[in-house]
Parts: sequence; structure tokens; C-alpha cells
Amino acid sequence: MKVKVINKGHQPLPAYATPQSAGLDLRANLESPVVLQPMERRLIPTGLYIALPPGYEAQVRPRSGLALKHGITVLNSPGTIDADYRGEVGVLLINLSHEPFTVNDGERIAQMVVARHEQAAFEPVEVLDETERGAGGYGHTGMS
Repeated sequence: MKVKVINKGHQPLPAYATPQSAGLDLRANLESPVVLQPMERRLIPTGLYIALPPGYEAQVRPRSGLALKHGITVLNSPGTIDADYRGEVGVLLINLSHEPFTVNDGERIAQMVVARHEQAAFEPVEVLDETERGAGGYGHTGMS
């Protein structure tokens, strides 16, 4: 699948790190470093503008290494980029650690997964079909 992209930044286009990677790395496109204080959130620009085909979305997800090593994650995870959005792709980062974290220009800050989706048409009914689970919610299957 081809995705049209305008790169108004100075970073390379997103790329898959390995032949079987699901996510493309997104890089910070910054004039100067951004320091995220503990519990601070900031929208980090990428310089990228994309046009996805109808029936697709792009999901912006955290990078596991940043989360594990530094407590940095994507706040609205996964963030959804709809096929009709034409603004700049931004990454909403939050620092969940106890230490300030510096985001540098060109740093890989998130990953983007392009996925097919469906649109649902809701059909009002009076009763839903019965299932084994029924109304069991969070934690209903036990701890193990």
C-alpha cells in the first residue's frame, strides 16, 4: 500500500526497522531540545503530513524502550490518525518518571502502525443474544 506523505521537517521519512516490523518509527522534528518534566505532557511535532487511503487509520503508539528505560509514553495511546486528517502528525508524549527527560531533534519518539478498519452501523434492539461470559467485566475470569 502506498501512503502519500509531505515531509516539511528535516528528518528522514518513517521506515520499518526490520522486514517484519509492524510499526514505523516516528522522529521528533524540533528546532531545539524539549525537556519534559515529571508528569509533564507535550505535543511533539514530526514534520509529517499524510493521506491514508479510505478504510485505513494510522495508530501512534509508544516505543517500548522509551517506556521501560525512561518512563516516556504516548498519552492517548494509541492515538488515531483518520484517513481524512491532513494536519501535521504530532506525538503526545508524557513523562511518567521522576526525572526530567530531554527529547532531542531526530530522536525516535513513537511508532506508527497503519491498519485497516471497518465502520459500524448500530442497529437498535431490545435484547442481546446470550453468551457464556454474559455481563462479566473487568477481572471476571480471575487472577491467574
